[in-house]
Amino acid sequence: MSKLIFFSGGVCSSLGKGLAASSLGALLESRGYHVRMIKCDPYINVDAGMQSPYQHGEIYVTDDGAETDLDLGNYARFTSGPLSQANSITTGQVYNSVISKEREGHYQGRCVQVIPHITDEIKARIAAVAEEDPQTEIAIVEIGGTVGDIESIPFLEAARQLIHESGRSNVISVHLTLIPEVGGEHKTKPTQHSVKAMQEMGIQPDILICRAPMLLDVPTREKISLFTNIEYEAVFTSVDVETTIYELPLTFYEQKLDLVVLKKLGLEPRSADIKPWVSVMDRVAAQKEKLRIAVVGKYMELHDAYKSVYEALFHGGLENGTEVELVKIDAAQLEEAEFADAIMGPHGLDGVVIPGGFGQRGSRGMILAAQWAREKKVPFLGICLGMHAMVIEWGRNVLGWTDADSMEFSPEGPHPVIEAAREGMRLGTYEAALKEGTRLARAYGEGTIKERHRHRYEFANRYRDQMAASGLVISALEPDLDLVESVEWPSQGEDPHPWGLGVQFHAEFKSRPTAASPLFRDFVAAARDTKAR
Repeated sequence: MSKLIFFSGGVCSSLGKGLAASSLGALLESRGYHVRMIKCDPYINVDAGMQSPYQHGEIYVTDDGAETDLDLGNYARFTSGPLSQANSITTGQVYNSVISKEREGHYQGRCVQVIPHITDEIKARIAAVAEEDPQTEIAIVEIGGTVGDIESIPFLEAARQLIHESGRSNVISVHLTLIPEVGGEHKTKPTQHSVKAMQEMGIQPDILICRAPMLLDVPTREKISLFTNIEYEAVFTSVDVETTIYELPLTFYEQKLDLVVLKKLGLEPRSADIKPWVSVMDRVAAQKEKLRIAVVGKYMELHDAYKSVYEALFHGGLENGTEVELVKIDAAQLEEAEFADAIMGPHGLDGVVIPGGFGQRGSRGMILAAQWAREKKVPFLGICLGMHAMVIEWGRNVLGWTDADSMEFSPEGPHPVIEAAREGMRLGTYEAALKEGTRLARAYGEGTIKERHRHRYEFANRYRDQMAASGLVISALEPDLDLVESVEWPSQGEDPHPWGLGVQFHAEFKSRPTAASPLFRDFVAAARDTKAR
């Protein structure tokens, strides 16, 4: 069986447990170990697909179409291990499986209980991920929520059982807590109580990571060690980073977190290759100019609602030597303005992105934003719903179909240029054949690509010929289903646009700090070049 590392959190939520787990995964990979990341979410939802972005942020989609928590996006940006439905374990999945087995007579009439049946199901699912790939050497399991939450108890109990069954040299506990600063002094009491809560669950943490504004000094670490029964050298700090989250692997590397983990697991401390992460930080330091990129969306109040889009823009900036400054614009505000320029114009924008989403709210504002970017010759990128806004705007203002719309917003409209997908929800990876000579083909440098989807509406094929004849470029098709995957504003002719492209897929999900999505890389490059003219 693979070695297991359980990550738990205490004191409060949103301390960066997923980022700490991802950073450790990155460091272990830098030492040549094959790592798999697993997220245990205590909510009763079967998956994140039906949740509002305001609940847990964006829904991250895997190649096999799983709709998961955004922490899997962090895993993908920091580590290279494959991610699928199996990497996201929820209370809903666990109970659904156990109840189905009970109805089928699997338990032969026995009373079905949390212990052992629910905990056995959790352990089996963790083991299945760890053993799915024979090369997996270490599985990092993040348990959502904070210790003390009633929802997390079955997962912590499963962790306790695995530590007991496999031994502390095969399964270790990493606990993340908060060290608040009050009156200029670091307060350790919340951390002491958090570790005590873990001990009451039967788990003695092996490693403690303390979230704090700065590195903890020796006396503070010694005090924490004394009161938590954790060795001094196993007390670490997760500092508030000054530049980017991608600084975290190097911060933990300097503190030797990965070496302590390997020692406790009885694994060889192979030499580390951290050059990719050093390169990321070097490129951050080398950024010379700043671009102002508007993101016009529906869920602007919560940064995590478009987490992968924001990160992909950052990655694109890294590869172009530019800093991307996000200008968040609520699409609903555009609907209230008489002219889009009243809101878009004063920002001095160098580019516009419209990300994905569902529902009518804000849709007119997105269409106005697409029109503004097209007419003002501002580089534009539309993702999923953003592509729909681009197509609707073209139909209304170029073809003169003032009633052009999506069936999502106007089911009985006379010009439904966006229609309901025949397959229902299209989820996961699909192939796209790219048209030679287009911006999309130049970005990817190949004729066929695979990207991930999450949508219920498509470009209406009945309007494809008319759209193309009027100048809208159909730059990619799904070959098996014959569906439009990308459209572009014309780059040649009487009224060329510097860079305008919309895609049905979510290219942001595969972007990484060490390898930006080709689409976001070229979009940022176009914004930079257009600004320089």
